[in-house]
Amino acid sequence: MKMRFLPITICVTSLARIPFAFAQHEDRRQDTAPIYRVTVVERTAKAINYQYRSGSTKIDFRGTVLLPHAKGEATVESRQGGTEIDAKFEGLETPQHFGLAYLTYVLWAITPEGRPHNIGELIADPSNKARIRTTTDLQAFALIVTAEPYSAVRQPSDVVTLENEVRPDTLGTIKPVEAKYELLPRGEYTVTITNRPDPGLANTPGVSMHEYNALLELYQARNALAIAGTANAERYAPDTLARARQLLDEAQQLHDHRVDFRRVVEHAREAAQTAEDARVIAQRREQAEQLQAANRELSKARAQASNAEQQRVKAVEEVRQIQAQADATREQAEAAVSAQRQAESEAAAARERAQAAQAQAQVNNRRAPRDQQERDLARKNESQKNESRLRLLQDLRDVLPTLDTGRGVVATVPDDAFRGAVLRDSYSSQLTRIAAVISSRPSLHVSVEGYSDSETKEALSRQRAEAVRRLLIENGVASAGISAAGFGDRRPLGSNATPQGRKENSRVEIVISGDEIGALPLWGPGYTLTGAAADPDFARHSQRSQPQ
Repeated sequence: MKMRFLPITICVTSLARIPFAFAQHEDRRQDTAPIYRVTVVERTAKAINYQYRSGSTKIDFRGTVLLPHAKGEATVESRQGGTEIDAKFEGLETPQHFGLAYLTYVLWAITPEGRPHNIGELIADPSNKARIRTTTDLQAFALIVTAEPYSAVRQPSDVVTLENEVRPDTLGTIKPVEAKYELLPRGEYTVTITNRPDPGLANTPGVSMHEYNALLELYQARNALAIAGTANAERYAPDTLARARQLLDEAQQLHDHRVDFRRVVEHAREAAQTAEDARVIAQRREQAEQLQAANRELSKARAQASNAEQQRVKAVEEVRQIQAQADATREQAEAAVSAQRQAESEAAAARERAQAAQAQAQVNNRRAPRDQQERDLARKNESQKNESRLRLLQDLRDVLPTLDTGRGVVATVPDDAFRGAVLRDSYSSQLTRIAAVISSRPSLHVSVEGYSDSETKEALSRQRAEAVRRLLIENGVASAGISAAGFGDRRPLGSNATPQGRKENSRVEIVISGDEIGALPLWGPGYTLTGAAADPDFARHSQRSQPQ
């Protein structure tokens, strides 16, 4: 079999400096920068709830701004017991492009709530391609690829290089990934690349793929040990960290003695996994220690607060007793003063009532004749307005059908008076007589309102109203006192289901109002108009009646 070779570009970096190589944002401080600063605020990856046992479906992968030329696809199938994923990728440039400490790529499944699951390592071939077949127990998840310092990490790094993209034929329910702060810290897909490999490393001799894999796993194990060291694993998980170092030493010895590369990889991967366990254990124990210290401080503070509270309660009780005695004395004094003021107030109020009654009697005596005169004048004015309204009704009824309504005196021009929007000549003389009646009363206001039997004829109703208005103005009605509008079918008088109802609804009303004829109609017993319920305001003011 022909052996394939890859050029090695991994730079051997001392363990003491490795932690600084992971910082994704420039930091000039001397302390180590955090490694796992996962930032996914502006992500576009969508979680998919794959249909259970409904066959396989496909999704795509696209590169982020950090690796824009990378892409891939995956076949996903939800089966009994788990979800199978068969993914292929291309354009996976060396992860050291993002920093010397980044040695591999990891495929992650992210739940809709933002909880990450490491489901496998991606190792690119000489063509920058990789393939992985893996499973997960998740049902709904998004898939992303990150560059990592070693494959056993349990949280994704900042360097998100690819994310899944839903295809038109993807089967499943799409859900947004809503990362929770406690599960996945927020940030953005950006990284400052300040530690690129030495260009001279490109000229190093090539090695076989087996040797490349062995060296890659050794460096990942070293990274894992260095990261565990920065997490205080030496203090909080010494046994686990010592075991990881032992495994790394064994892997290095196996490599130095040219043992089968598979054993080197096994020991190195176990060393990285054990170092990651040491980091997690140290992190949890440090948090537990901090929590215990905080609890001790809290207990101490609570004891001090309890003592202070007891002293405060005692002091408050003493003050309360003194205050109660002072309040009792003050209340007695205030009661005496209040009783005196109440007596004085009642006496003053009695005097004021007597004076007010006397003054009102005087006013009533003076106002009685004037009020009677005003009432007489009001009745006279009302009588004059009623007479004027009655004369107007009689004058208009001699020409057109006319009603006395709450809106005013309404003369109706029937549908027969029009040919389309044009007024027939036979009705011009009648409207001329109407104009003469209105122009003799210049203080009145005239509103010409057009109606139709269909909402599609609103324009026609407006044109008819304008035609009537123009003829009235031409025959003496002042243009400033007359308006026109079209209301379509909004105020029907009858049902449009019958010819007679449609004929009644297609009309123009000349509404005359003003102080000269008063605001109240000369109504007798009214009755409800058929179809008027379509406009409550119109129904309220448009009952027919006979003049008194």
